[in-house]
Amino acid sequence: MERRAPAAWKLGLLSLLYFVQGLPFGFQSKGLKLLLADDKSVSMTAVTMLGLLSLPWSFKPVWAPLVDRYGSEKFGRRKSWIVPLMVLLAASLAAAGFTPYPELLVPLLGVVLLMNVFASMQDVPVDGLAVDLLSEHELGAGNAAQVSAYKIGMAVGGSIFIGSLLPLLGWQGGFFGLAAIAVLATVAMLRVQEPKRTHVSTEPTERPTFKEIARRAWQLIAKPGGIWLVLFVATYKMGEALSDSVFEPYLQRVLHFTKEDVASFALVGQLGSLLGSIAGGLVAARMSLLRAVGTTSAVRALSLVAMWALAAGLLPGTPSVIYGITSLEHFFAGLVTTCMFAFMMSKVDRSVGATHFTLLAAVEVLGKSPTGLVSGALVDTLGWAPVFLIGAALSWAFLGLLIPLRERPAPQAS
Repeated sequence: MERRAPAAWKLGLLSLLYFVQGLPFGFQSKGLKLLLADDKSVSMTAVTMLGLLSLPWSFKPVWAPLVDRYGSEKFGRRKSWIVPLMVLLAASLAAAGFTPYPELLVPLLGVVLLMNVFASMQDVPVDGLAVDLLSEHELGAGNAAQVSAYKIGMAVGGSIFIGSLLPLLGWQGGFFGLAAIAVLATVAMLRVQEPKRTHVSTEPTERPTFKEIARRAWQLIAKPGGIWLVLFVATYKMGEALSDSVFEPYLQRVLHFTKEDVASFALVGQLGSLLGSIAGGLVAARMSLLRAVGTTSAVRALSLVAMWALAAGLLPGTPSVIYGITSLEHFFAGLVTTCMFAFMMSKVDRSVGATHFTLLAAVEVLGKSPTGLVSGALVDTLGWAPVFLIGAALSWAFLGLLIPLRERPAPQAS
């Protein structure tokens, strides 16, 4: 089927919402990690355990049924959730300005946890809105815009915050600036007239009951190929998460680059990820989504091998090499992510789109989180090079799941 680009207003709206969601996660996964990794007294185990602050993203299925069940049709079914959660997210970003590092580290960790709570809750209705807006032929371009905008938000909240906003505006000014962006996005969302849903429910009532939502969610696993679909989504980022979580600390602690240097590397990498996400939309539009995921995943594994080669001393630790590895790894990761999200979205039941897509997204988070969390402990135990080698091996092993998925296709939307 031909896949054409979505209308510009769809891309603009979804990009804005996903951009704001990327701000807190960018600070947690990039900014805060750079600050702690710069302190040699903090163990790698402690640095990578910062990933626990992102656990709220794993609990999205808890409130996803509420999003599908409730919401004002007059104000906007998804908008009823998005607007108040964006206000809370803006407030938490402002609160971070009053909890500077390192003086108030523990309160700061609490505020970052709240940021992730509000951003992850907002992600549920935004995903539901994306499912409502995007038809099948728009999934490639639509998901490319979503992933790209989220990653730009991550760059602003992480690398740009540490490398530019913090030196220029200071701690409080930097976070107040992020909060102002969230406020402006909220105002823009208030002016949007949420369109009518683009699909017609096959159920006798327009809003499914909780029992019906649960039944449809279970169909993702119960139908032939459902287990393989879940395993496929859960494992595709395991190797990448393991290697990525310790690569930047490796640059700081072994190659002795400053946190500003590493923020510069990360920013270039995130630009590469942005280009990869856009390219992923083009790839997803030109081949079957499953084949797109498999092809881009195979190429992605090569960049993880390059990380191992650097740690093993097979490549020189010069800035040009670091820029090259970082750019390629993030570019290929962006390719894979866009294709996988389009593939996931193609498998949901649109009448309960928020719940179905949220379940798959939670599976993705739960699948990659353990390797990222234990990566620091593995480094403390095994050393750097073996951990990067394990990450590359996991990424290659994932490709084996393409076989059962091709033999037993994953469930289609009913």
